[in-house]
Amino acid sequence: MNLSNLQPAEGSTHNQNKRLGRGEGSGKGGTSARGHKGAKSRSGYSKKIGFEGGQMPLQRRVPKFGFTNINRIEYQGVNLDNLQLLVDNGIVTDTVDMAVFITSRLATKTEVVKILGRGELKAKLKVSAHKFTATAKAAIEAAGGEAIEL
Repeated sequence: MNLSNLQPAEGSTHNQNKRLGRGEGSGKGGTSARGHKGAKSRSGYSKKIGFEGGQMPLQRRVPKFGFTNINRIEYQGVNLDNLQLLVDNGIVTDTVDMAVFITSRLATKTEVVKILGRGELKAKLKVSAHKFTATAKAAIEAAGGEAIEL
């Protein structure tokens, strides 16, 4: 090894970037590769979300519409085929209520449950829920069960 082939130890250097703003001799002095003037050349610049260079931004060009109904009730739907699965797996035999929905993770304790009519119900069940669709209620009663609204 001599002065012509000196090099740092393996892994000791990792920064390949040019240091900016350290004099003209470095090649990146003066404007520090930012160009002249303008927002991007200033310190503390960050592009604001939605900013389009002074053009009216999209979220302000597009008209507002609709509203949010503050009285809306969001129902957690449980289909008849899910109830039949509970019967097939031996989780329920005759009654299905909120406790069953919570333990089987079909709903949480704060959710409002609505029984929906997808699938087929063969078992005779006494189902307690907040709401029923007409087809679900008819299917439960056709199977010999009972639909109880909470």
